[in-house]
Amino acid sequence: MKMALPLLVVILMSGLATFSYASDPSPLQDFCVAVNDSKASVFVNGKICKNPNMVVAEDFFLSGLNKAGNTSNPVGSKVTPVNVNQIPGLNTLGVSAVRIDYAPYGLNPPHTHPRATEILVVIEGTLYVGFVTSNPADATQKNKLFTKTLHPGDVFVFPQGLIHFQFNIGKTDAVAFAGLSSQNPGVITIANAVFGSDPPINPDVLTRAFQVEKNVVDKLQGQFWYDNN
Repeated sequence: MKMALPLLVVILMSGLATFSYASDPSPLQDFCVAVNDSKASVFVNGKICKNPNMVVAEDFFLSGLNKAGNTSNPVGSKVTPVNVNQIPGLNTLGVSAVRIDYAPYGLNPPHTHPRATEILVVIEGTLYVGFVTSNPADATQKNKLFTKTLHPGDVFVFPQGLIHFQFNIGKTDAVAFAGLSSQNPGVITIANAVFGSDPPINPDVLTRAFQVEKNVVDKLQGQFWYDNN
């Protein structure tokens, strides 16, 4: 029993630590409105706080989310972000949002949010959505795909860091809103990152990774990869 109690404490502390680091750090004051740090000489995890005596209501406000994004692009979708870069009052609060517009058969391509879980609600249209699990421990198994067809009012969750997508399978425009568990969730669009990086990834790496001929990699690296964010 003497050994069991310390072991239990370690397990509990490990669990608490996991929860503590599962999202953005908790604020230590009522708010920490971000200042424009584009020219700052000091970099912090998050953004520098504005003097509380200079904070105004506009620091917590954004208008225009009722306006549709321009979906006239190669992927047929547009993501309108509402994060700390648009609302400085979101700094340290651990939440953000997006509006996503889809043209008929428009796609929000496979991507990940390295710092956030996403919860999405469909407002208009019909979306085919899904996410893929991380590599299974058993090498004989494959990454598992979870998909669902969503209609207005339906909600779907994309776990933090997992590759996911949304595809408008309807003949009309679609609209969705999503909340994310970070003030700055980040976005990695898979195709853009792999084939459109600057400088490019060595084609030999991609040829071996995707098990295709080099001319296929050359073609993919040579085309323009549109960023819908």
